[in-house]
Amino acid sequence: MDVLIHLFVGLHIIGIASLLGGFLTQMKAMGRGTARFVPAMLHGALTMLVTGVVLVGLNQADDHSVNTVKIGVKLALLIVILGLVYVKRDDEKVDKGLFGLVGLLTTANIFIAVLWT
Repeated sequence: MDVLIHLFVGLHIIGIASLLGGFLTQMKAMGRGTARFVPAMLHGALTMLVTGVVLVGLNQADDHSVNTVKIGVKLALLIVILGLVYVKRDDEKVDKGLFGLVGLLTTANIFIAVLWT
């Protein structure tokens, strides 16, 4: 079971890397006001959602304690991120504030995962 949990943690990290990487590649465009949500951001957010749900299930099945408040906060942030990226994915330009919000929420999600114990 531990190998399976570690596999999904790795996939979860790949998802967050895709989401944050997509954001970082558009930083220069954000300065010009031409940033857009790239497909990597949507796919990364979806990967995080699926692997996160699987991780909660695997940890509960293996009788590990799960901090439901932490998971709930991370899920809420991810749903906001996913909603924004999904709705605006076809737009040629995304408002700087909205694009920056997705980066901020993504970064907050990372820090919650790492620092909230």
